[in-house]
Amino acid sequence: MKRACFFFFVCCFIYCDFAFSQEDNKICPDSLRSILKNISHNIGKYDYEQALENSHLLINLSKESNNQYYSAKGYNMLGHVYINLKDSARAKKNYLLGLEYAQESKNDTLLMYSYNNLGNIYSEIPETSQKGIDYYNKVISLAEKLHDPELRLIPKTNIGWTYLDQEKYEKAYPYLEESLGILDSLMAKDPKNSDYNYYYSQLYMLHGKYFAHKKYWDTADFYFKTAIDLAEEDTLIIPASEAYKEYAEMLKAKGDYKLAFGALENFNKYNSKIFEREKLKQMEIANARFNLKEYRRNLQLAKKEQKYQDQIIAKSNEKVVVMVLSSLVLMFILFFLNKINRDRKKLIDELEVKNHQFKEAKEEAEKLSLLKTKFFSTVSHEIRTPLYGVIGLTSLLLEDESISKHKADLRSLKFSADYLLALINDVLQMNKMESNSVKLENVSFHLQDLMNSIVNSFEFTRAQNKNEIHVEIDEQIPPYLIGDPVRLSQVLMNLVGNAVKFTERGTISIRAIQKNLTNEKSTIYFEVEDDGPGIPESKKKVIFEEFSQLNSNNYNYQGTGLGLPIVKKLLKLFGSGIHLKSKEGEGATFSFTITFKIDTSKADQEISDNPSFTDIVNIPGEILIVDDNRINQVVTRRILEKKKFTCDVAGDGETAIEKVKNGNFDLVLMDVNMPGISGTEASLKIRDFNKEIPIVALTAVEVEEIRDEINKAGMNDIIVKPYDVEQFYQIIYRNLVSNNQPEQV
Repeated sequence: MKRACFFFFVCCFIYCDFAFSQEDNKICPDSLRSILKNISHNIGKYDYEQALENSHLLINLSKESNNQYYSAKGYNMLGHVYINLKDSARAKKNYLLGLEYAQESKNDTLLMYSYNNLGNIYSEIPETSQKGIDYYNKVISLAEKLHDPELRLIPKTNIGWTYLDQEKYEKAYPYLEESLGILDSLMAKDPKNSDYNYYYSQLYMLHGKYFAHKKYWDTADFYFKTAIDLAEEDTLIIPASEAYKEYAEMLKAKGDYKLAFGALENFNKYNSKIFEREKLKQMEIANARFNLKEYRRNLQLAKKEQKYQDQIIAKSNEKVVVMVLSSLVLMFILFFLNKINRDRKKLIDELEVKNHQFKEAKEEAEKLSLLKTKFFSTVSHEIRTPLYGVIGLTSLLLEDESISKHKADLRSLKFSADYLLALINDVLQMNKMESNSVKLENVSFHLQDLMNSIVNSFEFTRAQNKNEIHVEIDEQIPPYLIGDPVRLSQVLMNLVGNAVKFTERGTISIRAIQKNLTNEKSTIYFEVEDDGPGIPESKKKVIFEEFSQLNSNNYNYQGTGLGLPIVKKLLKLFGSGIHLKSKEGEGATFSFTITFKIDTSKADQEISDNPSFTDIVNIPGEILIVDDNRINQVVTRRILEKKKFTCDVAGDGETAIEKVKNGNFDLVLMDVNMPGISGTEASLKIRDFNKEIPIVALTAVEVEEIRDEINKAGMNDIIVKPYDVEQFYQIIYRNLVSNNQPEQV
């Protein structure tokens, strides 16, 4: 009773203060905002009695100041309180009053808030669910008017959820899919916002429920597990409980009773936590109802006795009450501050321990990551070195007409070696992206040359599967663009590679279409389409996970399952995403959009800057090959001698330095990794006495790992082993041409 009287006194004091200070019908908006904040705090603490008092206070003060905005807010907060008190009739009444004031305020955001509250009320009742959906649609219309996609997320999700509850699955799915698309776009703008995990958990659970109904078990399983992981990661008890419940139902329908039982146990675990919260809430509701009735009864008695108490209560007693109350409040504050200080000291101690543990774990993780990167780099070098010999010798043998009867076997051998090289490159690429060491470059490139090179690299596979490849490039696309051609090539190579491999006697179309063009930028839509076996609905999400594969009759091309995950991660670096359209048995279309800068400095330049073979007939051609591997020496020498070059060989760095000093070479092919003096050290010593001779690095290590080291050593170019022969010749000719350019007079 004392507690009730104290709150009554405080409320009266606040009300009188407002009345006194607002004689001119002006009430400070900050005061109204503060009361609104207190109401939210009261509801969060289940203090419904105080929430009701503050809500009525907010409504009275806002009406006095003719503030429709806070009047609408006050009635909506009253509706929230009555929802928690299980009094839906009073909740609906107050929500409708709040809507009236929201309409008078002409505030679209406030209108959406009121419409959504009414949608929640009506959609829960089967007979009025359509009315609830109509209110949600009003929210969506206002959100579209404001051009704010975030405001459409909640009503779209609510409509989809309502249809799912009514078992209208096909009506629900478009709303759920659109909601997920909105959330993905919001996450892309603010990827560090962990608040979106709650929405993702709910939407993934609803998607899982839909696909479980469709009996797409794999897709449903993916969505349910993702929803559970997100809910458990952020300790979202209610979403976790809902997800486990629906997951158990799906497993039961699928016939997996053992996993269903486990999911049901987890549901019961989370449900018990909800029950504890609900039990506390129900206790507070019961207490609030009792106090509310008591408050009303006391209020009636107080009105009857008011005229008698005015003559009895003396001013001295009032002062005593104020002093006693002030003392109690002061004691409570001191106790509270002391408790906060103790808790703070305890948390600081715990935080220091956790920080120490985190630092140790971080150092260990960095050490393991460094070891893994070093391991991949070493293994790739050791595998690429013998592959250089295999691919090089095979290429030479394919050109030898005397062994034409073995050409089919040699092509198979070269294809297997190329496939092994592609596998190594995929594993290295995933390792780099996991360690966040991949960064986009901005260099000038010719899009048509790039796409033609990609198509030519699949000529063997295309012919083997009897396919046709068509390339369509929009004429409106500027010839030269600025971006990262290497990463763009990796994306297109993976997509075209999949299309060529899984399509037999079909057609693959590669398109580049201009979507938007300004003076500085070009937005291009890329599309790779095939008429192969297509992708089933249940696998469309799974194929973008690492090591996931589709079952195929073409067992020669099972692959590692890394291609599409690499595509997805690379496009994320470009600020784009991969889109898939496919029906089983009707082919597949992968598409994405990237914006590039336009290289205006090369607008009138010819398509290719590479010299043709007829341009280099008179170029001197004495080349020193520096390599410690005898097989690689033979391969490189034979490839160069086919183009009438004169070659000499050095097996180590010391010998190379002496031969360059005493000889008259036009170019040096320098292996980077050699015992004794390395290629970079030998290059530095050559540069001490010869600044002009072109030095081209030969290496089996990834270019990004040694580019700076090679540049500092004074080398002019890089050839990565194993290499394409035509590309090898182009690099040699380019450096010979640049070294033999006549001086301008």
